[in-house]
Amino acid sequence: MENPFDDTYFMKKALQEAEAAFDKGEIPVGAVIVIDNRIIARAHNLTEMLNDVTAHAEMQAITAAANFLGGKYLHNCTLYVTLEPCQMCAGALYWSQITNIVYGATDEQRGCGAMGTKLHPKTKVKGGVLAEEASALMKRFFIEKRNLN
Repeated sequence: MENPFDDTYFMKKALQEAEAAFDKGEIPVGAVIVIDNRIIARAHNLTEMLNDVTAHAEMQAITAAANFLGGKYLHNCTLYVTLEPCQMCAGALYWSQITNIVYGATDEQRGCGAMGTKLHPKTKVKGGVLAEEASALMKRFFIEKRNLN
């Protein structure tokens, strides 16, 4: 029997978090951190609510996962995030030594790839999982935001 807990399954959970951000008027980025097919952290952008530029979904998820695990390193963990991490989040992920990063949509302007940001040498990265869904949510958010202004 095939494992139902694949990258698509967990990215759908991250997309649920992104929808929660959307509903709060936050840029719709969601993240979950998984270890042994178990979600140990769920988060979404809270930069507007907290008035904090560092309150990205990944940063919130890293903190929650570290608290759950009782340590700062996220060994054997996978981050699922709907948008490619920015330079700041990639830096935090570097220091967390997370094992895997799986993202949805590519951020061609501010993503860690475009910025040339280094990740931990042992971290494996995979992009494009449910990218269309993640990108569509982001586009819908900015279209609605422009129409309100």
